[in-house]
Amino acid sequence: MTPEDIQAFLTNRFGTNLKIVDGDSYQVETPEYRLLIILSAQQSWVRTLIPIAPAADAITFIEEFLAANFDDTLETRYALQQGALWAVWQHSVAGLTSEDFSTAIDRSIELKRVGIDRAFQDFATKQVKAIVSIAKQRGDTLEQTMQTLDRFYAEGVMGDLGATEDIRKEMMTAWQQQLERLWNQE
Repeated sequence: MTPEDIQAFLTNRFGTNLKIVDGDSYQVETPEYRLLIILSAQQSWVRTLIPIAPAADAITFIEEFLAANFDDTLETRYALQQGALWAVWQHSVAGLTSEDFSTAIDRSIELKRVGIDRAFQDFATKQVKAIVSIAKQRGDTLEQTMQTLDRFYAEGVMGDLGATEDIRKEMMTAWQQQLERLWNQE
């Protein structure tokens, strides 16, 4: 693709949602996302960026985002810059095909759609696995582990002391489901 091909591709794909900022920069605004496309000064590289979440919301899960970069995000990447978590992709203009460009944009939009939810789920699963591992090292059964967690909630070690009984039951049900799901994996 050439820089002109990139502009034609973006115009065709995004129509009136595409704003040409200057000859090297484009922006796509939709209710779901804001996509930035930037050509390097020499127009030899193209980069796409989508802000996902404030960095403060994402930093707790940095290990999960880096693991996703290694295993899951393929040619797109998570990155932190300017106080935000971004989906970032870059490629040489000379070797770029419209299929690769389209796929990269789709994957970037998907990372935005998922947000930090997948990283939170991975983080939570890791924590539950740690609880299972410790409980098994102690020789506790699943039922004993649930009793310990219930006591922690009752004493305010976990959860909110002011939580209603319904919320506490909901939390304990969620714990039960996760522990049952992971108990035999550890």
